[in-house]
Amino acid sequence: MTDLGIILQARTGSTRMPEKVILPFYQEQSILDLLLEKVKKLQIPLVLATTINPSDDRICNLARNHNVSVFRGSENDVLDRFIQAAKQNNFRKIIRVCADNPFLDFAGIQTLITEFGQSDADYFSFQLAGNKPSILTHFGFWTEAVRLDALEEAQKLTSEKLYHEHVTNFIYGNPTLFNVQFIPADQLVYSRTDIRMTLDTPEDFEIQRQLYAAISAENPNFGIPEIVSWLDRHPEILELMKAEIKRNKK
Repeated sequence: MTDLGIILQARTGSTRMPEKVILPFYQEQSILDLLLEKVKKLQIPLVLATTINPSDDRICNLARNHNVSVFRGSENDVLDRFIQAAKQNNFRKIIRVCADNPFLDFAGIQTLITEFGQSDADYFSFQLAGNKPSILTHFGFWTEAVRLDALEEAQKLTSEKLYHEHVTNFIYGNPTLFNVQFIPADQLVYSRTDIRMTLDTPEDFEIQRQLYAAISAENPNFGIPEIVSWLDRHPEILELMKAEIKRNKK
C-alpha cells in the first residue's frame, strides 16, 4: 500500500495539561519520543502533524531529531490539518495516531494496517462491548484508519466545530453515509470499563508515568496482556483510574 501513511497528531496547547507530550515521562524520554520510536518500527511513511502556533516549534524540533517529517496546520481545525498533511504527502489511506496514548499497542497497529489493506472501508478501527468505537473509550491502546476522500467528504458535509476538532467523529457517526467497519478489540479488555491509559490530566500523567516504568522493568516489550496482568495485581491503581474515568467523561 504505497499510498498508506501514518499521521501522528501532537501539540503543546492541551487545555487540561499543556506540554504533556514533551515532558519527561520515562528515562528522560517524552511520550512523543516513545511514540515516534514505536511507530517508526512499522517502516511506513510517517508524518507528525502539529500546529502553526510558535509554541509547537519544540514539537517540530523533537520530530526532526527522530528524522520524522513535519506538517504544520490549523490548531483548532484538526480535520483540515489531517487533510492537508495527507495531500502534501500523497497519502490516500491514513493511520491516525494521537500523541496522548503512551501505551499504544504495537500489535494492534499491525493488525489494523493488515485488515485495512484488505478492506474497502472508509473508516476502520476497533470496537468494544456495546458497539463502542475504541476512540470513544478510555483505553488509549488503539489507532484508527481512514481514507482521505472520506475526510474530504466530511469536511464538505459539516461545519460543526466538534467534527472539525475530532477528525473522524462525523465519519464513524454516520455509517449510512460512509463505509464504517470494526474489528473486536482484544478479549482481555473487550468488556472492561475500569482501565484508563489515555492521558489528558496531570493525574493521568503521574499514574501512567509510574505504571510505564514498573511494567517496562518487568518486560520492555509489553503489550495489552502484560498491562492487564499488572493492573489486576495492583487494584489500587485501578481505583485511581476509575476516579479519573468518572472525572473525564468521553
